[in-house]
Amino acid sequence: MNKRTPFLSALIVSSMILVLAGCGSPAKNDSAEPAAATVAGKDKLKIETSFYPMYEFTRQVAGDLADVHLLVPAGTEPHDWEPTPKDMAAIEQADMLVYNGAGLESWVDQVLSGSDSKGMTAVEASKGLELIPGTEEEDHDHDHDAADGDAHATEAETGHEEEPAHEHEHEHDHGAFDPHVWLSPKLAIGEVRTIEAALSAKAPEHKAQFEKNAAAYIAKLQQLDEQYTKELSGTKRKDFITQHAAFGYLAHTYGLTQVPIAGLSPEQEPSAQAMAEVVKFAKAHQVKTIFFETLVSSSVADTIAKEVGAKSAVLNPIEGLTAEDEANNLDYLKIMQANLTALVKALNE
Repeated sequence: MNKRTPFLSALIVSSMILVLAGCGSPAKNDSAEPAAATVAGKDKLKIETSFYPMYEFTRQVAGDLADVHLLVPAGTEPHDWEPTPKDMAAIEQADMLVYNGAGLESWVDQVLSGSDSKGMTAVEASKGLELIPGTEEEDHDHDHDAADGDAHATEAETGHEEEPAHEHEHEHDHGAFDPHVWLSPKLAIGEVRTIEAALSAKAPEHKAQFEKNAAAYIAKLQQLDEQYTKELSGTKRKDFITQHAAFGYLAHTYGLTQVPIAGLSPEQEPSAQAMAEVVKFAKAHQVKTIFFETLVSSSVADTIAKEVGAKSAVLNPIEGLTAEDEANNLDYLKIMQANLTALVKALNE
């Protein structure tokens, strides 16, 4: 894939033209503290969020004290999403941008470096969390006997340094770390706390309300974590096959072994060798369920399931809501409950 720098540079220029021309939302005040004026006045904070989990976590903490907007549209896979000029203008005019980090949003570093908005606060929700190394499809090795977390990951050093450290040299390159931290309820709690701290710093007059909102949502996440711990601790088996390597943190947290067909990106095509290794593993371990996911084709998972005489089922990485999810009023907590049900069923077959 071509490097993204020219593309993003063009977007930045286009977005600035939109802002200067007055297209879309009104231009922001050029005073030194535009965000402070917004917070001090009657207007709500304007917050842009990169993709669904960041939107949901931010919305839960901000409550009615902010207008929270989701950049990646429903039904869109976020790994390769790029901001449009309209999105760039919205980010420029926002008080805050909340993103996951750890290399998921490959566009963020260049967007922030090209931004002239002095009042916009960028919040990397995963910053400070313990991350596990990223997994490339060609590194697959399914010869393992113990359920000791992700089949491809050991615990890494704590946190990432500054945001520019995330370099993205080619399509699907998530850098050194696996970005899917939100799929572990324990780590989701850490992201919520980071968002709460940022909101409290941005609008200190609402600190008590932000803390109250965060505490209420964290209590639900803690309950979810306890349920995962209880129900996954006694399953017959500890390994599960997934369409791509999104569940390393979940596996690491709850003593499971993730066996991904492909790497960190759901659209990454596995090699013939990797497919053969997964088939061999599934047959040797009598795996009866191959997990696929929403937003991308299930053809690879279906092919392996047919080859080994297994069925396929959904394990949702919650990278975005589908139209059906929205129609059914699903959210992060409900989907994580559904994932737990699917895992417990598969691991007790």
